[in-house]
Amino acid sequence: MERNHPAAYRKNFLPYALAAFLIGIAGGFSTVLGPAFVQDIGIAYHNTTWTALAQAMSTAACAPILGKLGDVIGRRTTLLAGIAVYTLGNLLTALAGSLLFMMVARFIVGIGSAAITPVVLAYIVTEFPQNAVAKGFSLYMLISSASVIFGPTLGGLLISSYDWRTMIWICTGISAAVFLVCLVLCRSQTPAAKNTLTAFDTSGALLVVLFFSLALCIPSFGQNFGWSSAAFIGVLIAALISLAGLFLVERKAKHPILPGSFLKRKAFILSVLALFLTQGLMQANMTNLIVFVNYTQPQNSVISGYAISIMYLGMSLGAVILGPLADRWEPKAVLTASLLLTGAGCALMLLFSTETSVLFLALSLGTLGFGLGGNGTIFMKVVLSGVPAHQAGAGTGTYGLFRDLAAPFGVAVFVPMFTNQITNLIAAGSDAPAAAVSAIEALAIAEIFCVAAGIVIVLMLPNIRKK
Repeated sequence: MERNHPAAYRKNFLPYALAAFLIGIAGGFSTVLGPAFVQDIGIAYHNTTWTALAQAMSTAACAPILGKLGDVIGRRTTLLAGIAVYTLGNLLTALAGSLLFMMVARFIVGIGSAAITPVVLAYIVTEFPQNAVAKGFSLYMLISSASVIFGPTLGGLLISSYDWRTMIWICTGISAAVFLVCLVLCRSQTPAAKNTLTAFDTSGALLVVLFFSLALCIPSFGQNFGWSSAAFIGVLIAALISLAGLFLVERKAKHPILPGSFLKRKAFILSVLALFLTQGLMQANMTNLIVFVNYTQPQNSVISGYAISIMYLGMSLGAVILGPLADRWEPKAVLTASLLLTGAGCALMLLFSTETSVLFLALSLGTLGFGLGGNGTIFMKVVLSGVPAHQAGAGTGTYGLFRDLAAPFGVAVFVPMFTNQITNLIAAGSDAPAAAVSAIEALAIAEIFCVAAGIVIVLMLPNIRKK
């Protein structure tokens, strides 16, 4: 596929940049949604796992399906449909009055996000000049991270001054405005792929959603209901059956949702393993920090929003400063350095106390975010290099599936680990602030081990730069 004229690819990227901005800004607001919602309806904090998991399931599992659909029906149609669904999901979120309704609403939000992100990444892969693709990924990460910076702080202030519904209505308005602007700006349509919807892998799509949704539930069910409970065993068996079905269907599919040639590469497999061990820390630590502050400093809970905003600022700086270094030096060397920063941010959590200042909270999350911002950009370069133009949507969607699974994996493992430990310590006679401090220390130790394992995996990656 011939690339755009040097001036055209920047101009035509504007609606895609706005869509990335939407996901970032609305996502920043929603980081404080879960704890505020469960507190409002009077249920335990560990239920924040389910609200986050509902959105994460659809965001991850639908990404390769909707990315491939973008190759078939065109980027413009997929982008606008994704923004429309995202707007609907936020509207339903604002109306939610029960945990089940909220989970359905956040699942719909995730579907919209799953349609938007692969389209944005596919535009960078296919339309940016070859020598500017890495910079395009850095720009995407910058837009995504920078737009989130003020979300947690403003969201916390809105919740303190009004309520969480007001915050979500604002997200709905922003979503609708972005849809109208993109409807005007995004005029060009990529040609549809030669394979029409009649050759679309429908069975594979259904099994992808089923298996990866069940897989995300496994750690949450184990920690919340018990590893020998009927609920956990039932989910585990269902996940294994759906995995076997997915394997058989994808082997026979003419145009599989999950392309085997893309999945089998060493760069993909090792990068995904490292992502699961490290990038999943982000969402888990944001949720856990809010809960930690609510237990230790309930009179000053808004400070968690400030700290999370600093984390996103760190991610923006990491994407801009560390990401482009992978064009000059060996990517896995830069990844090792950024992972060390991620580990340092986790290590600072060992020093948290019942009176930790907002500056120290921000230092920990800011350092963590700086490393995560570099990681996210460089992993995209490592995994997506060389993807053919006609498979850009499917390739970016497949990568997006596993990248987006990393965050809910962290939520599913680390949020119940943290909240359940607090509950158990309080039941054993500890006061709530002290229990929260003990739980955050145990969490930090577990995360440091995960980062160390991630560094070992990164060192096993093949060299990307030509000798």
